[in-house]
Amino acid sequence: MTATAQSAAGAGAGQSDAILEVLHLTRAFGGVTAVNDCSFQVRRGTITGLIGPNGAGKTTAFNLISGFLKPTSGTVIFDGERIDGQPPHVIARKGLVRTFQIPRPLGAMTVLENLVLVSAGQEGERVWNVWFRPGRVGQREREIIDRALAVLEYVDLIHLRDEYAANLSGGQKKLLELARALMAEPRLILLDEPGAGVNRTLLRRLVGYIEELCFARGITMFIIEHDMDLVARLCNPVIVMSEGTRLTEGTPEEVRNNPAVLEAYLGGQYR
Repeated sequence: MTATAQSAAGAGAGQSDAILEVLHLTRAFGGVTAVNDCSFQVRRGTITGLIGPNGAGKTTAFNLISGFLKPTSGTVIFDGERIDGQPPHVIARKGLVRTFQIPRPLGAMTVLENLVLVSAGQEGERVWNVWFRPGRVGQREREIIDRALAVLEYVDLIHLRDEYAANLSGGQKKLLELARALMAEPRLILLDEPGAGVNRTLLRRLVGYIEELCFARGITMFIIEHDMDLVARLCNPVIVMSEGTRLTEGTPEEVRNNPAVLEAYLGGQYR
């Protein structure tokens, strides 16, 4: 689906409200301000892109939104609830999850175990359930395993279910990252450079998954990506960051032709 078609689909579905609001977000590391009074919104039901030159603050913004860093100041609101400063596992259980540019699987565990571990509401986590409700614990474990197998089937990793995650190729680890995100039953996924280091065949599959998860399953996608062809293919709108703050926002075509964006990438601080 093209960016224009995506915009029309989102408007037709009436999904224009913000699922994520970032308000005056700031994060300083000593004397360096990586994110500086940054504000933007991500609309529900969209595939929104986040681009900018190296050092613009994109990944730091993702880390702040997902709880891996605490902001120096500012507010993050997810689906009407303030979440800034909350730990990542709490935010993930609310339905906001992220992947990483460099995948972070648990290498000493199997592919299936990596997925099972993500699932919330595991009865066996409470020791008294193991003793007094073993049937309930076993039923829940079977439900989680069945769901994990279905997710692996969806991302075409089912044949690797018993392989150690450390043994997967780079592209397979990207798919495992996506599968782990899906196990958290997300409403919003932050994808950090899904196309990085992925061959063109696998990239086409990833694009297909991202589009289907958004438009068929209703999961909003927020994507950091340096491949501008991929951004133009997938994303509308596109938010541009430079020097830690939001520079502009628009369609891929508007962003591509914006003189301020060209200056941020090619001039000014980058001369």
